Amino acid sequence: MAIRRIRTEGEDILRMHCKPVKEITESTRKLIDDMFDTMYSANGVGLAAPQIGILRRIAVVDDTQGNKVALINPVITFSEGEQTCTEGCLSLPGYQGEVVRAKKIRIESLNEKGEPVTIEAEDFFAVVCQHEIDHLDGVLYKDKAENYRRQEEQQQ
Repeated sequence: MAIRRIRTEGEDILRMHCKPVKEITESTRKLIDDMFDTMYSANGVGLAAPQIGILRRIAVVDDTQGNKVALINPVITFSEGEQTCTEGCLSLPGYQGEVVRAKKIRIESLNEKGEPVTIEAEDFFAVVCQHEIDHLDGVLYKDKAENYRRQEEQQQ
């Protein structure tokens, strides 16, 4: 397991569409382990593969409320409701903004074993999953945010 370098705003890879994972191998599982390690070392709750320079449709999430998942080729198949959440991002350090997201979503994905899984996510877990899936399409939360600003400005 290893800590990978997190790419930050201005690096082209963050704006690229990721390619689907065709086969889940031992190197895929090692990448997922590295992604969790990298996310935890940066005190994050989610991380997508392009944030560490890999153009594959893989994201990891641990919302610290008991929802820890690896998402491989995730697709949101259902959404309902609306919630506004203040978001930040490991690739946009020091900034935050309010983003309107679905309150409840359903995700069809593969797990680390290559098995199809259906994930029901609500509230904060849904926000984190949507944020990370956006990364796989080259979308940053700031593209959707209102009141995007430096974090210090929020505290004044």
